[in-house]
Formats: sequence, structure tokens, C-alpha cells
Amino acid sequence: MLKRTITIQEPFEFEAGGVISGLQVAFHTSPREYTPGEKVIWICHGLTANSDAEEWWPQMVGPGLVFDTEKYFVVCTNMLCSPYGSTCPISENPATGRPYMLDFPKCTIRDLAKSALAVADALGIKKIDLLIGASIGGFQALEMAMLRPDLVERAVFLATAVRATPYLTAFNESQRMSIEADPTFRAAESPEGGRAGLEAARSIALISYRSSEGYNLTQADADPDTLFASRACSYQRYQGRKLSARFDAYCYWYLTYCLDSHNIGRGRGGVEAALAGLNLPATVIAIDSDCLFPPCDMKKIAAALPGSHYFEIKSSFGHDGFLLESAQLTEILMPLLPQGGQANC
Repeated sequence: MLKRTITIQEPFEFEAGGVISGLQVAFHTSPREYTPGEKVIWICHGLTANSDAEEWWPQMVGPGLVFDTEKYFVVCTNMLCSPYGSTCPISENPATGRPYMLDFPKCTIRDLAKSALAVADALGIKKIDLLIGASIGGFQALEMAMLRPDLVERAVFLATAVRATPYLTAFNESQRMSIEADPTFRAAESPEGGRAGLEAARSIALISYRSSEGYNLTQADADPDTLFASRACSYQRYQGRKLSARFDAYCYWYLTYCLDSHNIGRGRGGVEAALAGLNLPATVIAIDSDCLFPPCDMKKIAAALPGSHYFEIKSSFGHDGFLLESAQLTEILMPLLPQGGQANC
């Protein structure tokens, strides 16, 4: 996919307060210019992913795959607060010449959706034929559809929610506490601060992303007589180091608050009223072992969305099943793909 960036020239007002002029939004597209009339697939990425969907969803995105970047014009925008090209806490604050860090405005899901829609407008896209998002990407997809129902033809909401639950927020607060316990984070002297805290936060997050079955299948010690279990320990530490090498503690801390802001019913008469007013073909997909967004909650979303269809994926790997169960996802998504492809083909 081709990486691009737009700059929003007019002052960008954040929902929770604060304004930034010259806000940048990074995004990836199919490797060509958009031609009006061609079919558009819009992907909203997960918490620590980036806008190169071909990189983090390699079984689903790319030439000849479900989201065929040659047949369709595929777009994925990088979330605000993420360190992969869009304006974020480690971007330079023009007022000080230093990174914003803890002076960055608090960001909400609606802010993410607004910045993504600015990309659609900049590209001249008048219709998104298929909008799909999982996890926080599903939050963003819901808000994009709420803000611009005229733009979205069909949507897929995968392993997500219509409002942040107390259970999700408890995990987020635990991760923030871990980051804040790292004294280098509060010192805010360098974007490198908080790395040890971020590693601990990642360890907490992973437990929510996976299931007990998944851990027991993959992280059991080989020696049945081992005195102290260690394989799962080394896995948690490895995953923590892996994230801290590619992500940023300040960005992650802000993104957890972004998760907590999610509520499609805010200012719209409540969640049920908001869903009832979202009149577009929608597909809701749950994962049977997902503890963050369990099937019982996803079924309620489908029941409240007019004309929606519900599917459930079987997986031993919890929430991360949306990244791993590509065969089941492919079977569900293939009939939903827009007919036709590039314009003037």
C-alpha cells in the first residue's frame, strides 16, 4: 500500500477541548490515485497497528486477497495519537518547539472519525462501498457511519462495541497505572520516557486480548516437572519489549483514554436511539472467546441495528481471533464485497 499524508489547514477542535492547527493525518491507499466511481473499501485499524493494513492483516489485504488492493481502492487512516505519522503526543508543539507529550489534547473516538473523514474529503471520495473496523477500529467505523451516513454504503463491525464498558475501562486504567508508575513517564523529559511502564501495560493488555484456552494451548512449559512455570512469563516480557521497541508510552496512554471516550449515544439520545437511526446494511461479527467484546453484547448491537446480520467466529484465541481466523472471516466477508472494482476497467 502507498503511504500518504494530508494536513488539515483549518484549526482542528478536539471534542474534549483543545485546538491544533496544521493537524496531520497519515494514511495508506491502494498504490494508485483514486479514480471517481471506483469501489472503495475503508479499513479502520486496531490500537497499536498502523495505516498499512497490508502489513498487519496480510491474510486479508493485498493483491488477490479479500480486500484486493488492485481490484478496489483500499484506504486505511492512521489514528490521531498513534506514533505512525499522524499528529500525536510526540509530535512537535509549534508553540514550544518540543514534543507535546502530556500537553497534547485529550482525544476521543469522534476526533479519530473526524480526521478520517477529512481524508475521504481530500481524496474526493463520495461513497465508501464497504467500511470495516475491529476493536477500536470498530469504534471509529461506527462513529464515521454516525457522522456521515450519506457516505457509507455498507459497514462491518467486528469484535467491537457501541460504548466502552466498565470492564474495558478497568483494563485501560490498569494499563495507565502501570505506565504512570514508571517515573520517566511523569518526568516527560523525553519521548523515550515510560518504556518500562509501557511493557507492563502491554502484558496486562495481552491477557484481555487472548483467552485462557489460547494461553494454555501455546504457553505451557514443555517440562511437566518444572519447579516454577516460566514460558508464559517469558512470553509476556517478550511481547512487552516488542511493543516498546516500536510504539510510544505517551501515545499509548492517550489512546487508552480515547478508548474510554467511546459512546455512540452521547448527544444522540442514547445508544439505542443512535443505533436505530443508523439505517444502512450492517454486518456484526463476534468472536466466541472474546472477553472484551463478548458475543452476548455483540448480539444486542445486531438486534438494535435495523437490517443487520450477525455472525460468530469460533476461536481459541479470544479478541485476537479477528487477526488469526482469516478463513472464517473470508467466508463471511466475500458475499459482502462490492461488485465491480476500478473505474473504467
